[in-house]
Amino acid sequence: MLEYVFFSILNSLVLGMLFFMLSSGLTLIFSMMGVLNCAHASFYILGAYFGYQITNMIGFWPALIVAPLLVGALGALVERYGLRTVHKYGHVAELLFTVGLFYIIEESINLIWGRNAVTYPIPAVLDFPLFTFFSTQFSAYRMFMLLISVGMFVGLYLVLTRTRIGLIIQAALTHPDGVSALGHNVPAVFMMVFG
Repeated sequence: MLEYVFFSILNSLVLGMLFFMLSSGLTLIFSMMGVLNCAHASFYILGAYFGYQITNMIGFWPALIVAPLLVGALGALVERYGLRTVHKYGHVAELLFTVGLFYIIEESINLIWGRNAVTYPIPAVLDFPLFTFFSTQFSAYRMFMLLISVGMFVGLYLVLTRTRIGLIIQAALTHPDGVSALGHNVPAVFMMVFG
């Protein structure tokens, strides 16, 4: 019973932090820009496929760095050359744009990688049990995912609450004209947040 409760709590914590990773960008975009980005999950999936492809080409550790940077750059380009142009037409236009973008990304993934699931094995360096409690093992890969998620949470919290960049982001949300008058490029801030 104790074993079941312990691993249920630990696995729920890992899953909850993975949901946090997925929702943190969506929350930032919606709270700051007022855009309900229906394509957010598609960017997340695109990052997973980029990670898969880069892992097959040059390895897991470079993919862990390069894939998020590629998706972030793609997100910034989408905001700059797509979303920014429809922003002036209101929320319905933004919603239609992001829904259309969702379908474009989904179909592009299907064209490139197909509709069948791809195999993405756990990297050999993380494929071992980290600890055993009674008769159940907890993998190092799950703990790695948990640590990455917690690191993202702490990093976002510190950036948004303790740095000048976070202050500019928060001020751009409520007083974009004042932030612009102080010499900050508000559209570039929005593009950075969307990316």
